[in-house]
Amino acid sequence: MMRELQDLEKEHPEYQDENSPTMRVGSDINKNFTQVAHKYPMLSLGNTYSESEVAEFYERVKKALNEDFEICCELKYDGTSISLTYEDGKLIRAVTRGDGEKGDDVTDNVKTIRCIPLVLHGNYPPSFEIRGEILMPWVVFEELNREKEAREEPLFANPRNAASGTLKLQNSAIVASRKLDSYLYYLLGENLPCDGHYENLQTAAQWGFKISEHMKKAHTLQEVMDYINYWDTERKNLPVATDGIVLKVNSLRQQKNLGYTAKSPRWAIAYKFQAERALTRLNKVTYQVGRTGAITPVANLDPVQLSGTIVKRASLHNADIIEGLDLHIGDMVYVEKGGEIIPKITGVDKEARTMLIGEKVKFITRCPECGSQLIRYEGEAAHYCPNETACPPQIKGKIEHFISRRAMNIDGLGPETVDMFYRKGLIANAADLYTLTADDIKDLERMGEKSADNIIKGIASSKEVPFERVLFALGIRFVGETVAKKIAKSFANIEELEQADMATLTNIDEIGEKIAQSIVSYFANASNRQLVERLKEAGLQFSRSEEDLSGYTDKLSGQSIVISGVFQHHSRDEYKALIEKNGGKNSGSISSKTSFILAGDNMGPAKLEKAQKLGIKIMNEDEFLELIS
Repeated sequence: MMRELQDLEKEHPEYQDENSPTMRVGSDINKNFTQVAHKYPMLSLGNTYSESEVAEFYERVKKALNEDFEICCELKYDGTSISLTYEDGKLIRAVTRGDGEKGDDVTDNVKTIRCIPLVLHGNYPPSFEIRGEILMPWVVFEELNREKEAREEPLFANPRNAASGTLKLQNSAIVASRKLDSYLYYLLGENLPCDGHYENLQTAAQWGFKISEHMKKAHTLQEVMDYINYWDTERKNLPVATDGIVLKVNSLRQQKNLGYTAKSPRWAIAYKFQAERALTRLNKVTYQVGRTGAITPVANLDPVQLSGTIVKRASLHNADIIEGLDLHIGDMVYVEKGGEIIPKITGVDKEARTMLIGEKVKFITRCPECGSQLIRYEGEAAHYCPNETACPPQIKGKIEHFISRRAMNIDGLGPETVDMFYRKGLIANAADLYTLTADDIKDLERMGEKSADNIIKGIASSKEVPFERVLFALGIRFVGETVAKKIAKSFANIEELEQADMATLTNIDEIGEKIAQSIVSYFANASNRQLVERLKEAGLQFSRSEEDLSGYTDKLSGQSIVISGVFQHHSRDEYKALIEKNGGKNSGSISSKTSFILAGDNMGPAKLEKAQKLGIKIMNEDEFLELIS
């Protein structure tokens, strides 16, 4: 039947349907993936490995909502995230998570996964998005690795990597042969059938989606803990990999009121199961120098299998950790992989020591790259190399950060290319990139005219990157993506930021003394100011665009505002954005410096009492909206 349908579609291409069953077979035509912006950002969840932190999350939600709520408990499937968009009951787009803001369009490959419906049935909204995990079942994973072993090819480390790699294959026929699976876990859109997250997914199951049968609603903290404890052992009997439990406030209305932090929703948390532990031998300790000058000790180990991967290296973090472990060369050490990319050593089997044990591990006093005396700042655990302008790993690290995807995103450049340009004396800082020509680099190793032209074009294109990302790219200590965005919203240009003092900076929401001091120190350094000046001359965006500047007022200038309760017109995050847009500062706690409280329904009694005691004005949302109108 399938062959017959394929032949008919070939004879009559005018009648071919994008959602025909033949799409399940896939195509052997290679294709490149295009990047697509997510309508709703795909944020990561806050992780915890502790039941006490789960309890803290539950209490935070309880206090913030001040009304009854349900928690939807779900298994955290260990695959690769996908977002599916449906219009008029048909799958029109499948996009990977990517960086959370945009991802790769892998629609053709996803159409080969049989449990993902191409056409829906029932009473579904005209347009919506549904998210979930693409998974490779254990049996498929093991079979695939047996085949790769027989062909003497490198094996996949785990089912997650196998699923992710498969989804990115350019040959969808191969994708179809790998029998990927999927569970969908989150529905988004304007016209969803229910207010309850759990209820929405049960309804989505009726449309044809594969929804986990192991979801459960909990009404108490004890029910949440019972669910966690049950699946901590039972998960080992599942046909696909899981690595934890996801807990979500069930009501979408309550989710909206709880809102988001910069990185994750306040209404959800992921509980990760305790990490696996392995015992292996410590052979030596080496030291890495990061772009900030931070020195990271790394344990070099006998290879050992851990959580589906072969581990040869593990982080020792800092001098205090080394001292606390009482490490000796040759020790048998316990290694864990608790959600970190680099595993960590958590203990030593001291009973395994013999008379032949090696010397005690002592933290170095000088930089392993440039020989500078290391320093340790008060209140910090790390040691630093202070030679930031002449220490090679720091120089290269800063440039690598500058060109990275979330910063300047310069195509064609990577760590190896940066290293080669640095060794050849072509670049000594980020500004030098903008003086390069194709003739400078075309004759270098693994380069050629086409590669050289692409790099120069990529460098030129980076001049259009917005102000906030340029600030992030500078690599100012403690200024990550989120802080850079806040700074870019608070200052019209780099000149204003260079002149800003501690008081001005700390008045910005969520900018504390530590970050403020780092910014002041950065611009106090003559070499940093010179770098910024050269980048300005090169044409980078060091000011807010007209679009960013539009709509900003000073109606709330100098005012510190606390938000409390549940709102009708906007979510808490939307009100926070309105406060910032009108020059005000959001504060998480009430003090004598609080200008007024923006109060919704169910304002916490403790906050109400404190406000009355301090004589602080309480404003409802209608009054607030009128104030800024």
